[in-house]
Amino acid sequence: MIIGFGFGSPLTALIMLLATSAISYVIWRSFRKLNGRPNKPTRAELRRYYEEQRERARALAREFDISDEEIERRIDRELDNHDGH
Repeated sequence: MIIGFGFGSPLTALIMLLATSAISYVIWRSFRKLNGRPNKPTRAELRRYYEEQRERARALAREFDISDEEIERRIDRELDNHDGH
């Protein structure tokens, strides 16, 4: 967010507007850096992230790619376990 103000003669007002806007921008950038926002990720970091997500998706697909009969068995097991408590 950039805030600027100026008053007086038009030239003075314009100079003040530019100066206060620049100061506001510098303050905004310094708070943004202090906020701890991460820098833009590198290509290698993005590649690693997407490869990890792809492997997770494959593992979940292997775990949950089951038949209707297996679904029924799992439901029965869970219901039996809840009844036992």
